[in-house]
Amino acid sequence: MKCLLKYQWIKLPRNQLPPGKGIMGIWARLASRAAFRSGKATYCGYINEVTVGTWAGGIVGLKSIMGMKRRQQALEMMDRLADLSYIGYTLDPKSKKLTYKITDWVVRCSGEPCTGREAVYVTEGYGFLCLPRNVTQRLVEQGYSFDESDAWLDLWCHTVWQEPSNVFSHMAPSVQFGQYGAVLTLEFLGRRWRWEKTKVWRFFRKHADAFPLYKLPGSFGCLVFNAAYPTSERIPQPAMDQIERILSEIRILGRNARNKTSSDHAQLCKLVAWYSRTILQQEQTKTGQASAVESRVAHSDCNNTRAYFSPCKILEYVWEDCQGVTSCMARFEFFHSVLPRAGPVDQDNGGIEHDRFEGIPLW
Repeated sequence: MKCLLKYQWIKLPRNQLPPGKGIMGIWARLASRAAFRSGKATYCGYINEVTVGTWAGGIVGLKSIMGMKRRQQALEMMDRLADLSYIGYTLDPKSKKLTYKITDWVVRCSGEPCTGREAVYVTEGYGFLCLPRNVTQRLVEQGYSFDESDAWLDLWCHTVWQEPSNVFSHMAPSVQFGQYGAVLTLEFLGRRWRWEKTKVWRFFRKHADAFPLYKLPGSFGCLVFNAAYPTSERIPQPAMDQIERILSEIRILGRNARNKTSSDHAQLCKLVAWYSRTILQQEQTKTGQASAVESRVAHSDCNNTRAYFSPCKILEYVWEDCQGVTSCMARFEFFHSVLPRAGPVDQDNGGIEHDRFEGIPLW
């Protein structure tokens, strides 16, 4: 399944929620436990009506979802999420019933309403969430200082897979911010997350298993891949020599498109967007030619070194030359004194008719 830049949402497996502290990590936990379809849910013996993207229960259940121990701490986090318009929630002071709703829930990825006693909540750790790509942009616009889980989810929401304008995303799922954001810099991420450059570097060192970073030569920047993104098949991590080869081909194609007013990084971002389709077409052509050459090679089980024209005595040499490999030939038994011959018995001509013939003898 492709994950193009034009897609408005991206999938996040429920068993790969953002690690570490941060408001988006709490939001992802709340979203993972919300109802994926409308119906009736049971909580501590009570039956509650829930709609898509909502959860109904009590404070104890909320603290368990959020991974917090104190009631006041959980309610303060709910207030912060509500102020950022990520959720809406109500708390009944009499019944202590708490209900929250995910405001950014992707309704088109929800299930049909249940008519009976079917489950409305997903089993913890199963399935995946559908997240809007711009779910973390709200923090950037409000000048929020990112935490660890916020940065993790920000990279995940900007992952592309087999994007036509990003040739590197065809090697493995990669992180791209906008049309000209296939190549990143630590300074850009630091400004976006309100971090220092050293803190950004420590983040990638810590999460290298999920987001491996490849430093490009010179001042071009770096590539960030998403090794944890679910694809239909296991994708090996790109080799550095392969990345450098693609980078060299892009620079050759754009050698006449140099803009002196822009930096090397900004120029490379544009070249990647302009010439990725050309590079992909060249790679497909090379792959097709290699497949055509391989299909013309014939395979044989026997190492034949001679051509044989007589099925009698010379078959002994066939057995010797094939070294006992008989998958391509029948098993013969040799009875020199029993088989009928054409010609005098005192001559051994290999079964050829007795008399003279034109040409050089074959034996």
